[in-house]
Amino acid sequence: MDQVIVPIDVPIIGDERRKNWAKVVTNVDPDKSDGWAYEGDFIDVGGIVDLAAPAVLLIYGEKGSRTNPQIEAGAYVANTDGSITRHASASGRTWARTLRDSIADLVANAYQQPITALEWDPRLTAYSDDALAEELERRQASS
Repeated sequence: MDQVIVPIDVPIIGDERRKNWAKVVTNVDPDKSDGWAYEGDFIDVGGIVDLAAPAVLLIYGEKGSRTNPQIEAGAYVANTDGSITRHASASGRTWARTLRDSIADLVANAYQQPITALEWDPRLTAYSDDALAEELERRQASS
């Protein structure tokens, strides 16, 4: 499936003064039950990152004190329209095992979903008639 590069606003989970990170997960090792089960590249959190979508994101964060951190983690899919969708979440020290099967399913499916076109939306009225006609001509020429 073809992927498109889209800007994704990657949220911070937990407290920005504590440990937090995100990873684009490309594979999950079913034999591991800790954070090393997730293969992929780390990305920045708390801002916009250009990603090839769809993509599966694992976002991790902590809040609370350094001596007693409260761990939170979530499994997300970065969509081709630039949005992210939360699919699962976990907290506590067993977060990695709790999310492992859900993320493995997302990885197996996310990279095989077709890019879907959006239906009519009132925001289209903001475009000029010329711009819409030009886009229609472009689509007809490419089919």
